[in-house]
Amino acid sequence: MPDYDVIVIGAGLGGLTAGALLAKQGRRTLVLEQGGSIGGCCSTYERKGYRFDVGATILEILRPFEIAFERLGTGFGEEVELEPCDPVYGIILQDGSRITYPSSIEAKAEIISRISPQDGKAWLEYARYVGDFMRTAVEGFFLSPMNGMADMAKVMLKNPRLLKFLPLFNRSFEEVMRGYFKDERVLDSLSYPGKFCGQPPALAPGIFAFLSYAEHEGVFFPRGGMIALPEALRRCGERFGMEIALRRRVEKVMVSGRRVQGVALADGTEIGAPVVVSDINAKTLYLQMIGEGHLPRLARQGIKSYRLSASAPMINVGLDYRPPLEAHHNIVTVSMEETNRYWFEDMPRGLLPREPYALVCFPTFSDESMAPQGRHVLNIVLSGPYHLSELDWDRDKKAYGEKQIEMLSERAIPGLADHVEVMDVLTPRDYERRLLTPEGAILGLDMDISSSAVFRPAAKSKSIRGLYLAGASTHPGGGIPSVVASGIIASDLINRHE
Repeated sequence: MPDYDVIVIGAGLGGLTAGALLAKQGRRTLVLEQGGSIGGCCSTYERKGYRFDVGATILEILRPFEIAFERLGTGFGEEVELEPCDPVYGIILQDGSRITYPSSIEAKAEIISRISPQDGKAWLEYARYVGDFMRTAVEGFFLSPMNGMADMAKVMLKNPRLLKFLPLFNRSFEEVMRGYFKDERVLDSLSYPGKFCGQPPALAPGIFAFLSYAEHEGVFFPRGGMIALPEALRRCGERFGMEIALRRRVEKVMVSGRRVQGVALADGTEIGAPVVVSDINAKTLYLQMIGEGHLPRLARQGIKSYRLSASAPMINVGLDYRPPLEAHHNIVTVSMEETNRYWFEDMPRGLLPREPYALVCFPTFSDESMAPQGRHVLNIVLSGPYHLSELDWDRDKKAYGEKQIEMLSERAIPGLADHVEVMDVLTPRDYERRLLTPEGAILGLDMDISSSAVFRPAAKSKSIRGLYLAGASTHPGGGIPSVVASGIIASDLINRHE
């Protein structure tokens, strides 16, 4: 008799969502986490009284969270205390000028109109179109399995309005944005999703244009830090008997006759289960934990062809002053032209950006409990390749952090470098070691069209029976709402097929 009905590898949000929902189905479910804490890239840790988040910095597109907690017999708002973020974000342009956007779509149109009346009108048109796309996609495409063309056809037949949005699928992010907006300052202020989705604006799929609108449906910060979300999933899952074991690293997925039998841990322990859910990178799963010998030739070639997503160094700082920032989220931006140039010219050579473009999250703007009284916290998300030619991520990470802080002080956040009490630099190698994300690939795999939906590794494995995927490496991809949706999809497929 197997030890469990289901084993989940990894206690990230995808794994915790799937595990909790499977336990609710009455299945004996064990979640195995190699690290000492849960949450993966959505977690929080403490240094000298400061609470720092890892990776994820805010919550938006709440529908997947609401569905998950409703199915768990509770409400998202009952389990996680959310602080609304308004303004939704502040922009610091290359020339030092600043724009702060409120949550109101109409008020944002007025601000844009002061820069460019034409673009102010275009913003309202854009918001109607991509807002409609977002709502249609979340209810239809986002939460539906994409295991093959038949699944895609079902979604399109059930939601024919998706055909209205085909221009978003066959154009790049930059093409979509330039189709609406003409003033370069407006473009720079609205285009940050095309710089932080793992690809440059010239290559990023046009569907990411909806992210420039999504905040206006609501942006929230969970009190106590991003760890509040995985803790809530853990709490709900444990009510139904879900077990979580920390510091239990899975070495192999045991397979016989192309059917999972359970897992083998690094310490030699074997745990049996007829169903395994993987919440780790799909390339690591198939090529290392399962092994090429258990895969058909085409599956081997397919999984090897996927490219890992880009990495994103993060600098967490505890400050003894209140930084001069006007929103919870602040974007220190550069032009799309400069972003593309860096991606095509400098990044392949292992170079860092010449000047910082950064997402600066200001948690104590919304929740003062994240720092000691009178102190503040910033989470600074940057760009940088895993393979560097000019420095070493391990040897030089302190110097890297100090240089980035100095550059931000000079350009965007006056006084920052003089008020740092605590600095913790999380490099791509740190993410690789601590979270087992290969090369620090925080979005799992590339998010281009050729690696999306039916072209992404399937949530129900086509090669190994009883194997299911959740997390950033499967549909609908990387990002907090996406990985929660992947956990819902995996639990639904298991309920249907096992």
